Amino acid sequence: MKFNKKQIERYSRQIILKKIGPIGQKKLLKSSVLIVGAGGLGSPIAIYLAGLGIGKIGIIDNDNVEISNLGRQIIFNMNDINKKKSIIAANKLKKINPDIIIKPFYKTLTKANINKISKNFDLIIDGSDNFKTRFLINDYCLEKKKILISGAISKFDGHVYTFNFSKKNSPCLRCFIPNIPEDGLDVDNCEYEGVLGTLGGIIGSIQANEVIKEIL
Repeated sequence: MKFNKKQIERYSRQIILKKIGPIGQKKLLKSSVLIVGAGGLGSPIAIYLAGLGIGKIGIIDNDNVEISNLGRQIIFNMNDINKKKSIIAANKLKKINPDIIIKPFYKTLTKANINKISKNFDLIIDGSDNFKTRFLINDYCLEKKKILISGAISKFDGHVYTFNFSKKNSPCLRCFIPNIPEDGLDVDNCEYEGVLGTLGGIIGSIQANEVIKEIL
C-alpha cells in the first residue's frame, strides 16, 4: 500500500519515529482490533487507536450512556445521555479518523456470538466490567490463539495483562484469577466501590500502547 498525501500528514509524527517508520504505520493500518466495552477503559483506548491509524476497530457494548459515566468515559458528553454507547462511540471515532473502518456492535458478548464477532479481528482488548465477560474472552482467545490485552479498574487501582496466545506456554487470566469471585459475577465494581475517573485514562492508555507494541 502507498500513503496518500493526507495520510502522510496525519501520521507524520509516528512515521518519523525510527522504531515505527512507514513500514510500522502500514502494519497499523492493516491491523484490526476489537474493543469489548466502550466505558472508562474503552473510551480512551478507542480514541487513541483511531487516531493512531488502526485500520479496523470494532466496539461492542450493550449499554446506553448515563450521566454517571461522564466522569471517566471521555468519548461521551451530555448530548449522548440515553443513547447507545457503541453507536455513539463509532460515530465520534469516524470524525477523528474517517479513513478507518469502525464496526459497532450494540449487544452483549456471549458464548453463542463471540466467535462470529471476534474471528475477523487480529487482537481483542478487554475493557469489560464483569468477571463473566472477562473469563469468556480469555477462554476464547486462548482457544483461538489470539492476542488478548485485558484491563480492569476499581477505586484507585488498575491492572493490565497482555497475553499472546500464539506463543507456547503463555499464561492466561485464569493463572492469576482461577475462579470467578462469588461477589463478582455480574457486578459493576465502579457502581458499588467507586473509581477515580482519571484511572480509566491511565489504564486505557497503557492498553492502547500494548496494542501498538504487539502489532509492531
